[in-house]
Amino acid sequence: MNREGTCGVYISVALRLLTALALFIDAGVHLFLAPGYQDTQPGTVSQGTLFLLEAAAAVVAGIWVLARGSRAAYALALAVALSAFAAVVLYALVDIPAIGPIPAMYDPVWFFSKTLSAVAEGAGSLLALAGLVRAGRRGRPDAGSSFPAKRRRP
Repeated sequence: MNREGTCGVYISVALRLLTALALFIDAGVHLFLAPGYQDTQPGTVSQGTLFLLEAAAAVVAGIWVLARGSRAAYALALAVALSAFAAVVLYALVDIPAIGPIPAMYDPVWFFSKTLSAVAEGAGSLLALAGLVRAGRRGRPDAGSSFPAKRRRP
């Protein structure tokens, strides 16, 4: 394998690892915070339940990116990370009332865990977008989806 190909594999593997790490941090923060947000109004879903769903989606996306590194895996990672990032920023800035079963979640206070998840979600979004573009250029799963075997010289 030439030097340029090896560098491409390292970039692909780094993108996969960093994207998954960002998603796992997001999941960990949501799992940590979920018990404190279980109170709910009648007819609505609790924020804690939404946090658990977000954590599950982030774990699934992170595992898929690690395992495959395909365009579809990066697309899911982008959707999960970007939707979580948009939600945390939107609900910190705008007091949105309850929408159907979704509770009002306005919380303008930025604390460590919330900031950590927002940074991880933002970074995960950018990394997933880079992985999606990179995988799309190749028209197949990311080059790092299977580690190349060392070639023996004749």
